Amino acid sequence: MGAPSSTYRVQFTPSFTFADAAGIADYLARLGVGALYGSPMLDAREGSTHGYDVTDPTRARPELGGDAERVALQARLKALDLGLVVDIVPNHMVVPNPWWEDVLAHGQASKYARYFDIDWSSGKVLLPVLGEDAPDEVHEHYLKANWRRGNTELNYRRFFDITELAAVRVEDPEVFEATHREVLSWGVTGLRIDHPDGLADPGGYFRRLREHFDGWLVVEKILGPDESLPQSWPVDGTTGYDALREICGVFIAPTDAYEGDFHSVEHSSRQQVADSILVAEVRRIARLVEGVEFEEACRAVAEVMVNFPVYRSYLPEGLGHWETAVRLSRSPAVRALDEQVRADPHGELATRIQQTSGMVVAKGTEDTAFYRYTNFVALNEVGGSPDRFGLPVSEFHQRAARRESAEPAAMTALSTHDTKRSEDVRARLAVLAEIPDAYLAFEAGMSQKHGLSEPTLNRLAWQSVVGAWPLTEERLGQYLEKASREAKIKTSWVDRNAEFDAEVAAWPAKALNEPEVAAFAERIKAPGWSNSLGQKLVQLTAPGVPDVYQGTELWDFSLVDPDNRRPVDYDVRRDLLARIESGWLPEVDDSGAAKLLVVQKALHVRKRGLHGYRPLHAEGPAAEHVLAFERSGVITVATRLPVGLEQKGWQDTVLPLPGAKWTDVLTGRPATEDLASLLDTYPVALLVQGDQ
Repeated sequence: MGAPSSTYRVQFTPSFTFADAAGIADYLARLGVGALYGSPMLDAREGSTHGYDVTDPTRARPELGGDAERVALQARLKALDLGLVVDIVPNHMVVPNPWWEDVLAHGQASKYARYFDIDWSSGKVLLPVLGEDAPDEVHEHYLKANWRRGNTELNYRRFFDITELAAVRVEDPEVFEATHREVLSWGVTGLRIDHPDGLADPGGYFRRLREHFDGWLVVEKILGPDESLPQSWPVDGTTGYDALREICGVFIAPTDAYEGDFHSVEHSSRQQVADSILVAEVRRIARLVEGVEFEEACRAVAEVMVNFPVYRSYLPEGLGHWETAVRLSRSPAVRALDEQVRADPHGELATRIQQTSGMVVAKGTEDTAFYRYTNFVALNEVGGSPDRFGLPVSEFHQRAARRESAEPAAMTALSTHDTKRSEDVRARLAVLAEIPDAYLAFEAGMSQKHGLSEPTLNRLAWQSVVGAWPLTEERLGQYLEKASREAKIKTSWVDRNAEFDAEVAAWPAKALNEPEVAAFAERIKAPGWSNSLGQKLVQLTAPGVPDVYQGTELWDFSLVDPDNRRPVDYDVRRDLLARIESGWLPEVDDSGAAKLLVVQKALHVRKRGLHGYRPLHAEGPAAEHVLAFERSGVITVATRLPVGLEQKGWQDTVLPLPGAKWTDVLTGRPATEDLASLLDTYPVALLVQGDQ
């Protein structure tokens, strides 16, 4: 099976089931989508709104309709020539679950004892002391189990710091078969593999998976700006955060107005994570270091993981990343650690430190530093680099050409269930790079009136308000609660500060009722729309397989989850799509219908098959405001840096077009090389040769 032309991601919840997905299948087909891409569909914890807390990998989730509705969904998709891509979670399961309960009851004698990554040297499973706020049924369950109360001295591997998500040993063939048998029997178009960095041997896992699955295979691997997937992995590519960074970056103007010392913030954030919420993991690894005093080994292990330049290495591949982490570490025990890892790159010490470094980086960078370093939060995205301000057009072309040649079937994304803010919020915030003086003056003035006492949260709050405008007090309040606790500066999830929490909770009512806020949001709205349309058209037509996250075919100004899992109104989208299908050319306005037009036209063009990559260059005084390229007789034209363009105008800038006659499929008009005429209706154009 080949890759789909595009995907449309939906979040299955008890209120959006397999039957509901089947109900929008005709809409997706009309939109031009190639495959429905669903969040995890295996049985999960009751009430889960994301599905990553799997309880039973041997059956489709009953709350979503069970196997009968799953089969009906696939039949409906097939009838409409749509594929199905499924998100799976090989790294962990939620506990308690039936397998885990058997382990707690029978210890090492359980048939499932080898299924979970448990250190049995103590003879029993060590679980954390339960807090008073833990549900009664959890206390009762643990009191009956064959376990001993511990402290942070856990002896089972977790998913990050989430104690109720226990790691599964899919490197064991028996465990792999038990956890994958069901989903591999479904005959789906593609699989999205969650969190491969947590696996003991990601390369071995993918090679085994390939023996059983010949469809499209993408992995949720977060790459650094200059990092590539290990070439030994038999996969089609990543889930697209690398493309997100590049596509968003090319719409951001270079400026030094928001610069700061991100790396020191990042380093201290990672160190805090290693020394606190992941200390149990650090200590477990340190016990494997030979010939070194235990506390010295702990310091060395933590230091190496904190200094990783990427999420993890995959020894013996990527040795340079390991060497960098070692070189940056100063602990005396690092030499012994390095020698032992190099001597046995597939041994337990090497395996566990690589598994855990990704946890330290993700929790330290994504979930801490990105909430502390808030100078310009449009760059604070999963896989993002807050220290890289803007992406030159020439570099974008180079990276796009590389993706086409090396990984043409990799997924590309702009919004996901894990992004810190939606694509349209980032597009609007990108405008602030063009008007730094005006924005910083606005922020300073508003902070004098209603500033939060913690400066970094204050900066995040004002950018979030203008980026996601309009939003309710409830949504903003929930977001700031999460942001303040993730930052771990004046409050946190485990160490609450009642006074500061109250200050944060009261802030939205003050900020959202200020006329100056609404006025500034209005000022950046139109150029934000231009950026949104530009980056969306680029994503949908550039190399890779584009994903559209649920609902983002219209404007979507969501913040981090759970805000981005709100229900989608498909009736509104159906009605607007019907008008577009009848020939309506919507205005670029608050309805977002112009974005729906761009998505629908681009996805249908995409189905024709786009190959190759040829950069095109504008000529004239406003040439820097154009991003253009040609693929298989289709030309993409997008406006960039719209504030600067408005000040100077297109003047005599042209885009020389190869060949003879071209038609803009967005407007249906013959194309012209004069950009002022070509882009007088929309800030983007999608050209095909000949008549439409």
